[in-house]
Amino acid sequence: MAGSIAALAPPRGDIHPAAAALTGEVHGPLTANASNTAAPSAGRPRSEEAHKAILDATLELLVEVGFSALTVEGVAQRAGVGKATIYRRWPSKLPLVVEAFSQLPALEEVDSGNLVEDLTAMLRSYLQLFNQTPLAAVLPSLAGERAHNPELSKLFDPVMRARRQPLIRALERGVARGDLPADLDVDLAADLIVGPIAVRVMNGSRVNPRSVGPIVELALRGIEGAGQRALRERNLAPA
Repeated sequence: MAGSIAALAPPRGDIHPAAAALTGEVHGPLTANASNTAAPSAGRPRSEEAHKAILDATLELLVEVGFSALTVEGVAQRAGVGKATIYRRWPSKLPLVVEAFSQLPALEEVDSGNLVEDLTAMLRSYLQLFNQTPLAAVLPSLAGERAHNPELSKLFDPVMRARRQPLIRALERGVARGDLPADLDVDLAADLIVGPIAVRVMNGSRVNPRSVGPIVELALRGIEGAGQRALRERNLAPA
C-alpha cells in the first residue's frame, strides 16, 4: 500500500490529491479547492473501509462458492470497489484469500497452570467460534485446496503454523512443569491432540465442543504412556 501512495506522490512534500482521497489523509497545506479534490467520490468506501469490505467479501464468497470459483472480479463486485483497488493491495487472489482467512478466530492463549484444563478450554473455545463463524466452511475448503496447490500452500502453511502456537506453548509449559516427557516432540503431540477434531472437520461433521475433554485426556494419556515406555526401555537397555 505504501508503494502505491509513494507512486502517486508529487516530487515536493505534499501528497497527491488522488492519494489523499485513497487514504483519507491530508499532508501539508491544501487550498480549499485541493481539499475538495481530495474528497472520496460518493458511494466509494475510503481506504480502511475498502480494505475491510474486500476481506469481508472474500470470506463471504469463500463460503458461498469456494476457493476455486472465487474471482477477483466477484470480490470487487461484492465489496463495491474496482478491481484496481484490490490489485493495489494484493497481486492475486491467493494472498487476498490468505489474509482474509487470517482475520478469522484462532486458538487463544490459556495458562492456568493445569495442562488438561488449558488444552480443553483452548480447544473448546475455538470450536465454539469455529461453529459460529465462516471458519467451518473456509478452513476445509482451503485445507483441501492447498494439497494440490503449491502456491497456496506456500502462503497458507505459515499462517496455520502461527495459529497453532498457543497449543505448542501450552505443551511446552507442560514439559517444563514435568507434566509431559522432557524429550517430547511437541509438534507431533499437537497433531495427536487436534487430529480427531481435524478429521471430523474435514469430513464436514460438526464437532461438539463437549467432546474436547475426552479427546484431550485420551491424547495426553497416550503421550504420557509412550514417554513412560521409552523411559523404561532406556533403563533396561544394556550399558
